[in-house]
Parts: sequence; C-alpha cells; structure tokens
Amino acid sequence: MDQGASLYRRYLDGDDEAMVELIHVYKDGLILYLNGIAGNLSLAEELMEDTFFKLAAKRPRYSEKSSFKTWLYTIGRNSALDSLRKSKRISDIPIEERYDISDERDLEQEYLREEQKISLHRAMETLSSDYKQVLYLTFFEEMSNAEAAAVMKKSRRQIENLLYRAKLALKTTLEKEGFEYEGL
Repeated sequence: MDQGASLYRRYLDGDDEAMVELIHVYKDGLILYLNGIAGNLSLAEELMEDTFFKLAAKRPRYSEKSSFKTWLYTIGRNSALDSLRKSKRISDIPIEERYDISDERDLEQEYLREEQKISLHRAMETLSSDYKQVLYLTFFEEMSNAEAAAVMKKSRRQIENLLYRAKLALKTTLEKEGFEYEGL
C-alpha cells in the first residue's frame, strides 16, 4: 500500500489529520495537472479543493486497482471536465501573468533555470490539452504510461502515441524559440 492509500485509509478510519497530510502531499502536483486541463491557475486551485472535498465528504472507496495517485488524479480530471462542461470557461489570465518572473535573484544560473522553466511552461501552454496532460503526467508526476492511461482513460498504446506526438510538438515549439531541452 502506497503512502496516499495508507493516509486515505487512516482518514476513513477517523483520523482527520491524515486528510491534512494527504492534501499536503498531493495538492501542488494536482494543481499543476489540473491547470493543464483548465488553463487557469485559479480554477485549477478550486478544482483541487473540490477533489479533496469529494474525498472528505463522499468518502469514495479506493479499490487499489491502481496507485492512489492515479486514482486521485482521475477524480481531479473528472471534476475538471465536469466543471468545464458546465461553465465552458476560457482562461481569463493572460499567459504573461501566469508566471512570476523575478529580477531580484542574484545568481545567474538560478535565473537561467527559471527562464528555461518559464519557456518550457509557455511552450506547453501552446499544446493541445491531451498533449499537456500526457507530458505533465509522465514527466512531472513521473507516472508510468499505464498510470497515465488510467488517469486519461486511454489505452497504453494511445498514451505511447500521444506522448511521442506531444514530445515532437513541444520540441518543435521550443526550437522555434531557440531553446533546446536535453530531456526531449
């Protein structure tokens, strides 16, 4: 049983502190993943809260057929898609305002790393939702193709093809900006 599953089991057994720990462990990654779907950081934060609220209020049964993280991200994805269907929201925050570019850093290397991250995230914002999701799940969340397939409700083969095409699209976008990323 992984850490998330054991924390959730503790919560179901009456330990409210376990839910606090669950949120602490998974909230940041879940927000970033949901931002890829929603295209709006504020909405992604709301969706993350909704996801954990569903866990706390509805107490769905975790069947352990997949990792807890995969199960949790699937709940988050479903919440995001439901919310987007209901509201048909379009991102209201310009891309330039989504990223905090700080000029107060003294170390040139740290500044360059931040610039590379910003370029990478901007390039990812230009990709389709499926491309963003598969790249985020496999690279940033380090999920296997099978886990990403479970979250995105696609076959493993579809994920492999999607990942290949997403990496090519991202690489092309980054090269147009004169950026080379070793991981692609």
